[in-house]
Amino acid sequence: MSSDAVPASLPTTVLTGFLGSGKTTLLRRALASPAFSDTAVIVNELGEIAIDHHLVDYVEGAVLELPGGCLCCAVREDLARTLRDLLDRRDAGDLRPFRRIVIETTGLADPAPILFTLGADIALDGRLHLGRVVTVVDAVTGVDTLARFPEAARQAALADALVISKTDLAAPAPALEAALATLNPDAERLFGAPDPGAVLFSAATAPHRNPLSGRGERVSDAQRRTGEGQRAEPHAVHSHGIDSFAVILAGGITRLDFARALGGLANERGTDLLRVKGLVEFSDRPGRPAVVQGAQHAIFPPEWLDAWPADGAGIDRRSRLVFIVHDIPRDEILARFAFAGPELVGPPASRPHLHSEPIAEQGSPKCSIP
Repeated sequence: MSSDAVPASLPTTVLTGFLGSGKTTLLRRALASPAFSDTAVIVNELGEIAIDHHLVDYVEGAVLELPGGCLCCAVREDLARTLRDLLDRRDAGDLRPFRRIVIETTGLADPAPILFTLGADIALDGRLHLGRVVTVVDAVTGVDTLARFPEAARQAALADALVISKTDLAAPAPALEAALATLNPDAERLFGAPDPGAVLFSAATAPHRNPLSGRGERVSDAQRRTGEGQRAEPHAVHSHGIDSFAVILAGGITRLDFARALGGLANERGTDLLRVKGLVEFSDRPGRPAVVQGAQHAIFPPEWLDAWPADGAGIDRRSRLVFIVHDIPRDEILARFAFAGPELVGPPASRPHLHSEPIAEQGSPKCSIP
């Protein structure tokens, strides 16, 4: 592949999931395809002795390892430095060209600070962008894991795509379906990931897809016959204080007002603003909606689209945002966007049973809409 075929801004996939859920297996299956051989992989391991990177070392010099800490805390700066170094080495010709990056996190990582790193490092602006967040959930132990561990719940809540693994060993229980529906009702849901490359490297559909049109599930004929993947009635689950909901914004939204509202939220409540994503059309730049994403204190540069995207229900031209938060009241967010006549869409907020420990403050937000 010639270097001029490499895009200027590389899509970056964050692959997460709790310990033993099958992240590395999914990654190996995807990279086995020649179509994805031009992929750089960053593997994070918790501990002094690194092992996992040996499982994907056939990516020929584009596998980097971050041992001895978790991406979401101790080595976050190491991640940014590693990404900058990786891109510099590619540009200098020390590495063969690659077209995409995968960050495989440790099973104990909270993805939110990782997304913050991708959005907050000025040196990475324009060189890479968030593709999608993929979370692997174990069909055998997932119910217990989501209930017991706040990290697992946050991994599921932040996903664009939820991959239910080990479906050959057990059909996903209704309680697992209910837990995932509570934590992240709008994520694409896949059972067994028959096409792992498409799962990991599809375009970032979550911000583009209408969050009001229902979940993006993929269920095979065999799963329908066995009942696997059928929706379950929601019931009380351990949400660990996590809430997910959509907000519709009426017209008359200027970039300045929007930046003040979202920037103020990120500044004051960034620790608990796990993720925000959506489509917004600004009155001072009409006709072209912008994909907006943020995580904690960082707001990503907007991605301007040529037109409103269509989905199965047609074209919805309403500006909308999906919020994934920890212990932030919905009314507080609605109040910040009062200038845009916000309308709340989504199920009632679940009552949390457990709470995760707060994450340390990470600086001032970067929020502007150029």
